[in-house]
Amino acid sequence: MDPVVHQTPIRTSATTNLRTGKNIYFKMENQQKTGAFKFRGASYKLMRLSPKELDRGVITASAGNHAQGLALAAYKLGVKATIYMAEATPEAKVEATRGYGAEVVLTGESFQEAFEASLKQQERCGATYVHPFDDYDIMAGQGTIALELLEQVNTIDTIVVPIGGGGLISGIAVGAKSVNPDIKVIGVQAKAAPAMHTAYHRGVVKKLDKVSTIAEGIAVKQPGENTLPLINNYVDDIITVSEEEIADAIVNMLERGKSLVEGAGAAAFAGLLSHNDQIDSRHCGVIVSGGNFDISRMAEIQSLANQLKPEQSHAALSF
Repeated sequence: MDPVVHQTPIRTSATTNLRTGKNIYFKMENQQKTGAFKFRGASYKLMRLSPKELDRGVITASAGNHAQGLALAAYKLGVKATIYMAEATPEAKVEATRGYGAEVVLTGESFQEAFEASLKQQERCGATYVHPFDDYDIMAGQGTIALELLEQVNTIDTIVVPIGGGGLISGIAVGAKSVNPDIKVIGVQAKAAPAMHTAYHRGVVKKLDKVSTIAEGIAVKQPGENTLPLINNYVDDIITVSEEEIADAIVNMLERGKSLVEGAGAAAFAGLLSHNDQIDSRHCGVIVSGGNFDISRMAEIQSLANQLKPEQSHAALSF
């Protein structure tokens, strides 16, 4: 029988290793089914639902990648899926979600508005809600990345992970430390959407008024209620990166690594590059979480990357 998810490849770069002074292992989840890690959690969640829960159909809100992951998982099981997304969601993500057979509702300026609208609809229609990150089954599914990575490279001592609501890093941190409690897990969040960073470092949990970042996959206004305690217990640090640093990592991965990654997918790499001196590691895993990039934004990304000072830019790196 075919496996439910792909075992995604590891990529390395001799030049990146030289420039960082570390052995870097990129876990290429942009090559997962639907182009992002989200298919792992969605598939596992649906497998855990009862026939009665599946018969009611599933509903969720998403920045785009959870939408595609859930849509495909639902399609494979013959389950109706309804997905709420913000009006500004990249068209490629919207069309891909519809292509997997899901009903898409576009509403609101951000994920949070779409999320709130989806909850109201769930109350009306009675469908089974599948949260994009604040769900233990979703986290467990994402945690398979860590188990897979450590089977592929058993010397890993640090894993750098992008953070939005925290489902990915929660699963990875628990999974990795169940194998080796000494592994460090470092989260990377966009400075323009720092809800989890603030909660982690200051102990202040609040809903941000506005988030606007090229890493729309991690543009979440508030931490998850279930993810935050796990992150506080299992994650070793959270750092932030600027829009320019994310853009530079996207350009670097495309020009030098020949891999197209979205903003959220480049965030962990951006964090490694901009905070390299603070990350004490010899064998470092970097989670490239997704590749569903809106190609119409390429000029904007290039312009942002060009705003970095020459000594800050890493676009000269070669894979």
